[in-house]
Amino acid sequence: MPLVAGVDTSTQSCKVVVRDAGTGALVRSGSAKHPDGTEVDPRHWWDAFRAAAHEAGGLDDVAAIAVGGQQHGLVALDAEGEVVRDALLWNDTRSAQAAEDLIRELGDGSREAGAQGWADATGSVLVASLTITKLRWLRDAEPENAARVAAVALPHDWLSWRIAGYGPAGDPTAPLGPQLDKLFTDRSDASGTGYYDAEADGPDGRGAGAYRRDLLKLALGRDDVVLPRVLGPAEPGGLAHPSVAGSAVDGGALIGPGAGDNAGASLGLGMRPGDIAVSIGTSGVVSAVAPTRTADGSGAINGFADATGNALMLAVTLNAARVLDAARTVLGCDFDELARLALSAPPGADGLVLVPYLEGERTPNRPDATGTLHGIRLATSTREHLARAYVEGMLCGLADGLDALRAQDVPIDRVLLIGGAAQSRAVQAVAPQVLGLPISVPEPGEYVADGAARQAAWVLAAASDAAAAAPAWSTTVATTLDADPRPVIREQYAAVRDLV
Repeated sequence: MPLVAGVDTSTQSCKVVVRDAGTGALVRSGSAKHPDGTEVDPRHWWDAFRAAAHEAGGLDDVAAIAVGGQQHGLVALDAEGEVVRDALLWNDTRSAQAAEDLIRELGDGSREAGAQGWADATGSVLVASLTITKLRWLRDAEPENAARVAAVALPHDWLSWRIAGYGPAGDPTAPLGPQLDKLFTDRSDASGTGYYDAEADGPDGRGAGAYRRDLLKLALGRDDVVLPRVLGPAEPGGLAHPSVAGSAVDGGALIGPGAGDNAGASLGLGMRPGDIAVSIGTSGVVSAVAPTRTADGSGAINGFADATGNALMLAVTLNAARVLDAARTVLGCDFDELARLALSAPPGADGLVLVPYLEGERTPNRPDATGTLHGIRLATSTREHLARAYVEGMLCGLADGLDALRAQDVPIDRVLLIGGAAQSRAVQAVAPQVLGLPISVPEPGEYVADGAARQAAWVLAAASDAAAAAPAWSTTVATTLDADPRPVIREQYAAVRDLV
């Protein structure tokens, strides 16, 4: 069987997996770090991709490749294909006021009307994470840079474009030059921009979605910029340049449309309507697949698209695995010791509660909030109680996201716990107590990269059979956790979470 490659260009690193297109069996893999920060020169992503591909043994023998990536990041290009300024990432909150301004402008001064208007138009109430707010910030804070913008892309769009051989004029690694009209994306990532309606009929009448250039103009002050073509789930965006991938394959390597990271992980897990994934990575994400998106004017749920033609509803927190990192720093311990300490304290930590808004927060929308610790007494001033409070606080934020999905009548049949922190012994013990549901923990994996590889296999199959479905790769559940509800944890958290 042919080989396919999946790429995850995430906040922290680039991962590349090479898999058998038929079975999904892993053949080889590689990774490379990205720099820290909330604004990054995209050239670092290109360098990391090439390093990860080299570590994976090269991509000359792959017949298709697709890229999953961090959502919302603003990659602004000028007419020569140069990056106008460092990309503003999803976790950069400087555009929080821009989000508020845009909400009120759409609502003719009413925040409530504006919030519902944005939810109806795009599935999401604006927060600082979304790309459109960063465009407004750019217009107001850096007008000279805003005037140079000729195209707007997302991180995965930009990397796919570079894989195809395009890029800045004069760059030897971009032999096809700055052809901005060759940019492409998919519905899942486009639906997180704030200027795309995934539910709308596209220009071809297929219901593929449509850009809302009127909203783009509201943010940037003009709409004469190139936006990536939006492809269907198994539609190729072109061919990889042979210097990057596919040089040993007849006809070269097809490039899939790619996906936003959450949609990529959903595809990698084989999620279907009724499945809920709770992902604990750099951000915390509670996601659900459903036939159509919501239009939640409260802003608790973002109604995006997935990578298969369904909708993907998300509740996203900025504070997830880094809360555990902060706990390790405060307590001076490693992850194993953190788990031992946390599980030595009782559920509810005898009233010690952490509201973990350590980097502001996205859901609820509190970009300027700080973390707060409640219930400090002599009896709770122990390392064990503090460790427990950090773990419980992080999980309570995710449980609120699960409640928000319930409030939108999203079906919940199965809960999957994924992400790096999902392997923590403390998280696996406390999650069933906080969420109050049975939980499946799949084998650890690079689910975004795996989803991208599965999409690449789908694109390859569709090239010879337009009716081909996504390959039925299997996901192994390593652990099943029984529900163990401890209401005191959520009750204590609910009593103090708004005291910020």
